[in-house]
Amino acid sequence: MRALRHSLLALYCAICLALPVQAESIKVMVQSSPLAGFQFYAGRELWDEIKVGDALVLVREPGNPHDAHAVRVEWRGRKLGYLPRAENRAVSAEMDRGGKVEARIARLNRHLDPWKRIQVEVFVVL
Repeated sequence: MRALRHSLLALYCAICLALPVQAESIKVMVQSSPLAGFQFYAGRELWDEIKVGDALVLVREPGNPHDAHAVRVEWRGRKLGYLPRAENRAVSAEMDRGGKVEARIARLNRHLDPWKRIQVEVFVVL
């Protein structure tokens, strides 16, 4: 995991150095993971409305009593769940630095296991 973070950081730096001054924003996917907590929030209620490609809003919760690196995932103002605790440190650190991050629904699956229902992709906007 640490090697992956270092590789992503190196790629991020290389892209930043190669960008011309007048460049528009560039999005780099930095994470693809299942949505944690789907079964506890509005996911079931909203299942028939959400679509692959829909934008998601990421909200830092540094005061979360269960995870100091918590990143809440929302769809149209409704809480769907969280980025998984095992995979949220790099994204939370980027958000804490003031970096711009975006997310979207990458995959929907009507699976019995709630960890396999929604796949989320997270992007850093350069």
